[in-house]
Amino acid sequence: MRRLFAAIMLPDAAREHLVTALRPLRGRELRWTDPDNWHLTLGFYGDQPNDAGRVTDALAQATAFRRPLALHLQGAGSFSSRTLWVGVGGETQQLRDLMADCLLGPAERHCQRAHLTVARGRDGWLIADHAHALSVYRGPDFTADEVALVESHLGEGRGGGSRYEVVDRFYLR
Repeated sequence: MRRLFAAIMLPDAAREHLVTALRPLRGRELRWTDPDNWHLTLGFYGDQPNDAGRVTDALAQATAFRRPLALHLQGAGSFSSRTLWVGVGGETQQLRDLMADCLLGPAERHCQRAHLTVARGRDGWLIADHAHALSVYRGPDFTADEVALVESHLGEGRGGGSRYEVVDRFYLR
């Protein structure tokens, strides 16, 4: 079995811009996510058979007749006062449509809002303060022209986090 999700991976320029913007906020109070793992989740599939045929078929159909998306990272917020995220701007309706098309069925877990998780912690006030500070953030424009099928290897990444491996790519043309 393989733990899989579909994602848009960030280009280097967008990642580095956000790393720079977060630098003044970073401290030991929160667990910061690894910038090398940053991505926009389109659909989470959990444990799937090794061949993952159902997932690859769904992603091939979801991306077959879609054009690339003009996006940028923008704003911030929190989930349950424990997760700090940065939002997405640009062609957000087309991104939501793509997210919906990447779902396998009604029981599948998925994100309701396109976002990039940057930190987690238990201090709700600190998360809220950071979200407020980042509410005016706007990163550089980028073109999302592919959807990656990613395998998550729990506990194998830096600091005991997950290591992500792109196992297939589906192009938006």
